[in-house]
Amino acid sequence: MKYKLIIDKTSEEEIIAIVHAPSSLTQEIENLVCSFSGADSIMGYREDEMRKLLFEDIECITIMDRKVIAVDKDGNQYRIQDRLRDLEEILPSYFIRINKSSLANEHRIRRFDTAFSGGVDAVFYCGYREYVSRRCFAEIRRRYEGV
Repeated sequence: MKYKLIIDKTSEEEIIAIVHAPSSLTQEIENLVCSFSGADSIMGYREDEMRKLLFEDIECITIMDRKVIAVDKDGNQYRIQDRLRDLEEILPSYFIRINKSSLANEHRIRRFDTAFSGGVDAVFYCGYREYVSRRCFAEIRRRYEGV
């Protein structure tokens, strides 16, 4: 396998991969290229603090009291000024929808727990829990079964 990288600031960015057959590597490359928006962080606000939140440090983004909130790996909650649907377009592909008002970093989900009511909760490494809707859980199961 050969690899070639040409950096030319005057040309439009383009990625071409020539392969003999599709594989898990080519699918991973395609997912990476398609999900890359050029950004790797968003701004979060808490009391008098403004902080750059790296995507990989965010565990969950949810709506609380009509505000978009990001929960980081330490369990801190930051207000985000962007709308959830706008964030969904710029976030990497490892952010998955877990209910109507929440996106989760699937790399930061520790486990899924069943609740007494029969529902499912996503439990994150920081200890934060968020409800997973039945429709979204079915999609998550299909995604993991395809691995």
